[in-house]
Amino acid sequence: MDSANRQRFCAKVEYDGTDFLGFQVQARGRTVQGEIERALKAITGVETRVIGAGRTDRGVHAQGQVIAFEAEWKHGLADLQRALNAVLAADVVAVEMGLTAAGFHPRFSARSRTYRYTLLNQGRRSPGARRTAWHLSQPLETSAMAQASRCLIGTHDFATFGRPLKGNNTVRTVFRVEWQQQRPWLTFDIEANAFLNRMVRSIVGTLVLVGWGHKSAEEFEGLFQARDRSLIRKIAPAHGLCLMRVDYAMREGAVQ
Repeated sequence: MDSANRQRFCAKVEYDGTDFLGFQVQARGRTVQGEIERALKAITGVETRVIGAGRTDRGVHAQGQVIAFEAEWKHGLADLQRALNAVLAADVVAVEMGLTAAGFHPRFSARSRTYRYTLLNQGRRSPGARRTAWHLSQPLETSAMAQASRCLIGTHDFATFGRPLKGNNTVRTVFRVEWQQQRPWLTFDIEANAFLNRMVRSIVGTLVLVGWGHKSAEEFEGLFQARDRSLIRKIAPAHGLCLMRVDYAMREGAVQ
């Protein structure tokens, strides 16, 4: 391939994480990264490495994952998007496609990421929601959960709620937390500069204990400040979590 003709592309990607072992490619098993790289090889004829903004875990979904890759492509962006979607599996789709600067990195250039956790709080289960929401039949006191979650905003050590994928830095900055209620649906949105492994699921699982009256808002904050991962007793299942969006400074030129 003539390197002079290579371009750096970025794309917003949506996927149902149910049948994937996560985003990042592994030695064995189906992954989102692996599926996109397979599709790119099918349309370009060349092995292409894809980089993602977030390494979503097994079973976690995305509506706004951002990827980047370099390829030689002589047609337009719309043609590339159509070609890619034509060969991608049914549980992955490129929502938007763009060109970006050579220095753009989906993960390291990101200003923030927003995750949403969805709960279905009603007596009966819903087959249609079983892949995308955590069903809880016992009523939740959402006002108590919202009150407890406010202590998360700001720059803190989140060691209680997760572990870093690399290194030992567990300090993260949370910009926004928000509970929304439209019975029987509850959603928890959290925006931060970065996340620890299982951080959102650990937070939601512990907030559910608050919603059930098993812990107070003060006890939740005490667990948070203890910076002790062994104190976590309940982790929300992966299928209720979705990466909603990744935000960049305007100068980065990433797909929004």
